[in-house]
Amino acid sequence: MPQFNFHKLHFMSRKKIKSALISVFYKDHLEPLIQELHKNNVTLYSTGGTQLFIEELKIPVIPVENLTSYPSILGGRVKTLHPKVFGGILSRRELDTDLAQLSEYEIPEIDLVIVDLYPFEETVSSGASEQDIIEKIDIGGISLIRAAAKNYKDVAIISSRTQYNQILYILKEKEGATDIEDRKRLALMAFNVSSHYDSAIFNWFNKENEISVFKQSLQKHQVLRYGENPHQKGVFYGNLENLFDKLNGKELSYNNLLDIDAAINIISEFDPKRPTFAILKHNNACGLATRNTLLEAWADALAADPVSAFGGVIITNQKVDIATATEINNLFFEVLIAPGYDEKSIELFNQKKNRIILVQKQLALPKQQFRTALNGVLVQDKDLKTVQTSDFTVASKKSPSQSEVSDLLFANKIVKHTKSNTIVFAKNEQLLASGTGQTSRVDALKQAVVKAKSFGFDLHGAVMASDAFFPFPDCVELANNEGITAVIQPGGSIKDKESIDYCDAHNMAMITTGFRHFKH
Repeated sequence: MPQFNFHKLHFMSRKKIKSALISVFYKDHLEPLIQELHKNNVTLYSTGGTQLFIEELKIPVIPVENLTSYPSILGGRVKTLHPKVFGGILSRRELDTDLAQLSEYEIPEIDLVIVDLYPFEETVSSGASEQDIIEKIDIGGISLIRAAAKNYKDVAIISSRTQYNQILYILKEKEGATDIEDRKRLALMAFNVSSHYDSAIFNWFNKENEISVFKQSLQKHQVLRYGENPHQKGVFYGNLENLFDKLNGKELSYNNLLDIDAAINIISEFDPKRPTFAILKHNNACGLATRNTLLEAWADALAADPVSAFGGVIITNQKVDIATATEINNLFFEVLIAPGYDEKSIELFNQKKNRIILVQKQLALPKQQFRTALNGVLVQDKDLKTVQTSDFTVASKKSPSQSEVSDLLFANKIVKHTKSNTIVFAKNEQLLASGTGQTSRVDALKQAVVKAKSFGFDLHGAVMASDAFFPFPDCVELANNEGITAVIQPGGSIKDKESIDYCDAHNMAMITTGFRHFKH
């Protein structure tokens, strides 16, 4: 059996960097890397602004134009796209035929490629014109990345300015060389960069969904303590810093994030000029109220279910003052979200280090939702429909009063954001109770009745909202027996008339909207 010198094999995988091609958009933090390459006597090739940057450091650099004998043309659109560049990157050093062709055509080997792509996503986010966006689609850079990554056995690729420190560390540790493990890892990172870049470009072109395909790429992420349960791993992909400033507290958990998402969605339904509080548990509102003052809104939101509120997620649409903060502070909660806090409130909340305090920023959220299902992905438009009085059809003989209309709109906003099957009771813009996530609508109603009574609410004069139609008249009958005077529901059941007839016979008002709000 042949004896292998594993030390020698490892040594052979280490390659000294003798030449590097550098073409980057952002030059931040590039200087230390250039200086290290120069110290190791690496021959540098570069283009345009990067070349000028290196020259200003008084470090020798060969313009790519000198290598290719072609100038940069078409306003900089074509600079590095040339066989003398890509031949030096893609040549396989172990193949004599490749090396012979390099010699024949006077193509130098390139051992390191450093690229930072045109900022396509930043340009889109800035609201730039279509032409400016098009010009920020990198062609040469993305080609250099793919070529160098493909030939990782011989070439190291730096595909983003976020990797400058990584290659700098490798070069210092290994005296200007890289190992095969380094190059393969860098290639993996490079294909991540290139695939993300291409996905962003495609999704911009495909804004109207002309091509039905699922492509999502999110680079920023944070590993969570665990998933929904401690035995499950969890990761959040996205940039929470764009949405919140975190003032205090432990790291957000998987379940925190689900509740926060539900909280942001439900509070967005309500007039930001009118103080509103919502308290959520397991993605459902267990308390919600709109009042003339923030303190009143808090007190009435909490009154709906002070038991479930324990350990919940709280959100408001107003800056939190110290009077309200003092009352909130009496409750154990996981997360509090608001557009702002006065200084005394912050001092109070920061007294407990684990309590998460977030300042919500203004940011447009995605208008589509997706989730895994079976061996694929389900995608749908987000339910952005908020029912208005213009959507109302008075199905019953009796019309709702002005105060009932206000409560019906209020209740329907809550029912839209509650797990199906669901029934919501409301009165005077206060959530009284809800039945959530039940397998039948009548069970959801019964659950809501029990909850309302357990916290001392009188349902006489309250309204009822349902996320879907009533298949039978039993729901309106039970509601009437508890004192409900007005009902809002989508309608559409083949037995709608039975429910409407019951309302007419018992002086109840019924509104149909034509919009179902299932939530699973």
